[in-house]
Amino acid sequence: MLTAVQVKPDVYWVGAVDWNARSFHGYTTEDGITYNAYLIMDEKVTLIDTAKAPFKDELLQRISSIVDPAKIDVLIANHVEMDHSGNIPTIKAANPDVEIYASAPAGVKNLTAHYGDLGYKGVKTGDTLCIGKRTLTFVQTPMVHWPDNMVTLDVEDRILFSNDAFGQHFASSKRFDDENDYSEIMKQARKYYANIVLPYRAQAAAAVKAVRGIQDQIDLIAPAHGVIWRSHVADILDAYEQVFTSGKLVDKAVVVYDTMWQSTDKMAHAIADAFLAEGVEVHLFDLKDTHPSDVMLYLMDAKYVAVGSPTLNSQMLANVAGFLTYMKGLSPKANNAERIGIAFGSYGWAPLGPKNVQAELEAAGFQLPLPVQAINWIPSQDQLDALRDTVRGIVTK
Repeated sequence: MLTAVQVKPDVYWVGAVDWNARSFHGYTTEDGITYNAYLIMDEKVTLIDTAKAPFKDELLQRISSIVDPAKIDVLIANHVEMDHSGNIPTIKAANPDVEIYASAPAGVKNLTAHYGDLGYKGVKTGDTLCIGKRTLTFVQTPMVHWPDNMVTLDVEDRILFSNDAFGQHFASSKRFDDENDYSEIMKQARKYYANIVLPYRAQAAAAVKAVRGIQDQIDLIAPAHGVIWRSHVADILDAYEQVFTSGKLVDKAVVVYDTMWQSTDKMAHAIADAFLAEGVEVHLFDLKDTHPSDVMLYLMDAKYVAVGSPTLNSQMLANVAGFLTYMKGLSPKANNAERIGIAFGSYGWAPLGPKNVQAELEAAGFQLPLPVQAINWIPSQDQLDALRDTVRGIVTK
């Protein structure tokens, strides 16, 4: 039988570990996913969130290692998305009298749309709920990353149940930050932000500001995915505040492309060499080998973004079109307005592939100081040298 993990006295992690998950909404999750739920044993037995529906048995087993699920009095639904709420009907079936609290009005409305009217109780920022020795305080965090998101503060235990904020898609047998490799969990926290929360930077910044206001009341940040922040609470708050939500771009170049007969590949390397010659950090990705969600890990705060494609059937290659669609959905125009974009690629009859890239970068709001960098057929050394010089010329000091 699976067992719960104690977080603090009478507070337990009772979630599920999805070891084999490799994709979440098109975002690669190479280290799997956890669906974190938390059980508080008080006069009113309280469950914070549930888990994705297929993980019903894991959830119930871990709860049952502490208490009969039929004795759960209160269920807090911090977020409607089904990886968090999928087993609300399970808990309701175990105890038809359970009180279910959600953000008002979006949480109540959307839970009703998902699971029917189960008698939800709406709460707003500043509302509190006494469950015995403990008081829970609710703070709405809309659009981090759905309209219904909220966080719950357990005042007495000094735990912030932060839902998607500060999470990571990272499966581990260890529940706390200091039990895992710090560099890996910070990388996964950055990737999670870049692929889930980035479009809502302003809202995430507001949420971080709210958390900063109660930081002296927090010992633990317990997100809905990944590890619990215990020893590095200040570090993850600093990362969110100073890097993730700041909107500041770093003097860094991302060169991303696909190629057919290596002509665009040669151009990509010439562009990367140009940035290196100017002392700019470079990350180069062939989309045949690198997923867009991994590119976003680096593009999130990159000042320079070069995107390349040859022409195929009067279009850019499908990998490049897919990347640009993915990137446009994540990267806010406010950020892109400060980025410098470069469209490049080879062609046979007409440079339509790189021209289409240029049009997409323009639509995304990038600065485009150069015309399309297109080379017919196979680039000569002289053409590659000229491309390097052109790119070096736009690097700002």
